[in-house]
Amino acid sequence: MAHSAASPAIAPSATPVTLPIRAILPWAVFFGVLMLVLLYFVGAEQGATSLMSGENVHEWLHDGRHLLGFPCH
Repeated sequence: MAHSAASPAIAPSATPVTLPIRAILPWAVFFGVLMLVLLYFVGAEQGATSLMSGENVHEWLHDGRHLLGFPCH
């Protein structure tokens, strides 16, 4: 009987794709500013640095403040 041995198939190695910083930087700045604005509205709006008068923003974000540990009253 002929003895056949199957040779293991060698998978091609994956090469990582490199992204240039110039492609990522505008998106990183955009999301960074967006996160800072959201952090301001959740954490500081209706406080000493209030931008909007009234209680609307405070009431909309009230539970989020407590969830994230910001004191509000």
